[in-house]
Amino acid sequence: MSSGLEQVSGGRLASSGGSRHHHHPIVRKLARLVPLTEADTAALGQLSASMRQVAAHTDLVHEGAPLTEAVLVLQGFAIRYQLRDTGARQILAYLVPGDLCDPDAALLGELDCTISTLSACFVARVPQGVLSDILEQHPNVARGLRLAKLIEEATTRCWLTNAGCRSALERMAHLLCELQVRLQVVGFATEDGYELPITQHDLGDTLGLSNVHVNRTLRVLREQRLIEHHGKQLTILDLPRLQEIAEFKPGYLRSTASHARLPL
Repeated sequence: MSSGLEQVSGGRLASSGGSRHHHHPIVRKLARLVPLTEADTAALGQLSASMRQVAAHTDLVHEGAPLTEAVLVLQGFAIRYQLRDTGARQILAYLVPGDLCDPDAALLGELDCTISTLSACFVARVPQGVLSDILEQHPNVARGLRLAKLIEEATTRCWLTNAGCRSALERMAHLLCELQVRLQVVGFATEDGYELPITQHDLGDTLGLSNVHVNRTLRVLREQRLIEHHGKQLTILDLPRLQEIAEFKPGYLRSTASHARLPL
């Protein structure tokens, strides 16, 4: 596996270099938030130097483990989750290509949840010292990662709203719309759909629904000709209608270029 920068092409990672730094998932993500120089993009690309493939359903960091490095997702789906003593699982967040978890590792000391892969993933582990040097030497990158963290917090608030006062159909529609935007930003989705390599059980643990309820909800979306789901591929047939059902307002994701100036 190449230790250089990686280019997103057709949902895959391929070796690249030079100006192709711009195709790196985390560069695509942060470039929507802050202006990045060539030096910034090169530094971000080096975060994938330790990239390796990890099988599905592999815990990357366990709850309570000391944090000495951040995990960068380059391809595939990962999650944050908590597990009850009963064995019940609550998925707290999806980590998609370009997501760095957790850049504030040194401040946290230990993690209050587990990070795990849902699908086969390419991930890189970034030592805290390496990340600290990049943040110190590249203030634009530091601002971008800070803004990305604020977006994560906004996403958590939306998930709480979904769980607290939206119907099963609205929750599902909102999640599918959100993933479409997040994946499109980093080059892993189009307006017509994306690869969704997760199970109905995973969706239930995300949305607080039983497997039966998840199955019924997906069937309603298919019967209304809003989506098709074959294997791991989700096709969105009527995005405006899906967004209407979800009351989906994508502003919290800051998916359009917005070079905010944040104090460090």
